[in-house]
Amino acid sequence: MVTFLPSRPGSLADVPSFDRAIGGAESNVACVLAAAGHSARWVSRLGADGFGDHLIETVGTFGVDVASVRRDAARPTGVYFRTAGDRASDAHEVAYYRTGSAASAMTAGNVDLAAVRAGRVLHLSGITAALSDGCLGLVRELVARRPGSPLVSFDVNFRAGLWQRVDGPRVLWELARQADLVFVGVDEAEEAWGIKGGPAAIREALPEPQVLVVKQGVQGATVFASAGVSRAHGAAGGPQLERGRERGRVGVGGTPSVRGCATDPSPAPTPATFVPAPHVDVVAAVGAGDAFAAGFISATLRGLPLRDRLRHGHLIAAAALTVPGDLAVPPARDHLDRLAALDDAAWERLHLGPGWTRTADRVEKEVRTS
Repeated sequence: MVTFLPSRPGSLADVPSFDRAIGGAESNVACVLAAAGHSARWVSRLGADGFGDHLIETVGTFGVDVASVRRDAARPTGVYFRTAGDRASDAHEVAYYRTGSAASAMTAGNVDLAAVRAGRVLHLSGITAALSDGCLGLVRELVARRPGSPLVSFDVNFRAGLWQRVDGPRVLWELARQADLVFVGVDEAEEAWGIKGGPAAIREALPEPQVLVVKQGVQGATVFASAGVSRAHGAAGGPQLERGRERGRVGVGGTPSVRGCATDPSPAPTPATFVPAPHVDVVAAVGAGDAFAAGFISATLRGLPLRDRLRHGHLIAAAALTVPGDLAVPPARDHLDRLAALDDAAWERLHLGPGWTRTADRVEKEVRTS
């Protein structure tokens, strides 16, 4: 979508003007991955209008392949307006104008599925699944396990206001079960599924994904990985995750329950790795979750250890947190690698503010000498 950012703080009724930017969960991830040096393709639908032209040009500027984005002459490009500040604030407002948009009309029949499945990793979002029945059918088609399909990354991204179906939480849970790599926050797991036991309880409810990343806000994030998924093969070999392997059963009835959806009572435990988030002077929180996912996926493609995948997620999220829009160009890879390699004590002292992505050498020196 095209995003309109306020020129100053205040309610939507009071802000006199807005600056145009871009936003969207999957396109954000694609832009960050491309800016981080990976080959990325964005597949979507846009209106045949000026806002669609702007999105194509801007996403392409990041280095993303946009050749498979189709244009819809009958439907507009979606837009939204938001106030400044943190999404968690009571004063935060977002006005979405996406009903009837070109993207909401996506289906498995009008999207280039071959282009979608051509990559090594396919990243999807629960936001897309919420837009329409057609979009949900498309996401279900893409998460289905088929021989030769790419590793499926799924960000739950629960937005209660977007779901018109009463069974939206259950739908998201079922989609997450089918994915190989899942991102979910402790807050949305509680809101959507009623899970209050933290990362371990979320893993118990979702034993199927080979890698489950549980985001814990300013505290940090925990990753659970099935046995043998501690490292990927590296940039040349791709992620060490196999589509279609047998991964547990989920039935109905019994305990523990996820709002009426129950898992096997004793899923096999999997190791957990926790990495605290660095201290960040937040400018705006929008887009940080997408940036975190992009950082984790980038490190996965490079074959980095689980700890470093989380650290790269935190660092690229910090880049997004310290700019006003949804997107921030990540720091150079060597700067990210040096910061991710800090010892535990230095990592916990890391404090990042606006402009830190351009001064990573200085940040590292200050952390090591403080």
